[in-house]
Amino acid sequence: MKSRRDVFQAIADPTRRAIITLVAIQAMTPGAIAEHFGSSRQTISKHIQILTECELLEQEQNGREIYYHLNAIKIKEIANFIEPFRKLWEERFNKLESIMKKYQADK
Repeated sequence: MKSRRDVFQAIADPTRRAIITLVAIQAMTPGAIAEHFGSSRQTISKHIQILTECELLEQEQNGREIYYHLNAIKIKEIANFIEPFRKLWEERFNKLESIMKKYQADK
C-alpha cells in the first residue's frame, strides 16, 4: 500500500502521537484506544485511519476484533530520516553554548 498522506503531518498531531505511544506498548482495538481520550470513538477512528494510511499503524484481524499495532519499520525509516538533522542542530547548539560560555568568561 502506497502512503497517501504525509507522515510528518500525521505525527504533528498530539492525539496521533499519543495513539502511537499507546500501541507501541501493545496492540489495541479502536475501542481500547478511544478509552484513553476524551474524544468520540469516531474522532479516534479518524486518527487511526490517518496513521494507517501513513503506514505507521498496521491492523490485524483476530476473530471479530481488529487490533492496531505499531509498524516499527516505518518508525525506523522516519528516525533515520530525522537523525542527520538532529546531529546538525546538536552541533549548532553546542557551538552556541561554547560562544556563550566564552562571552561569560570574558565579562
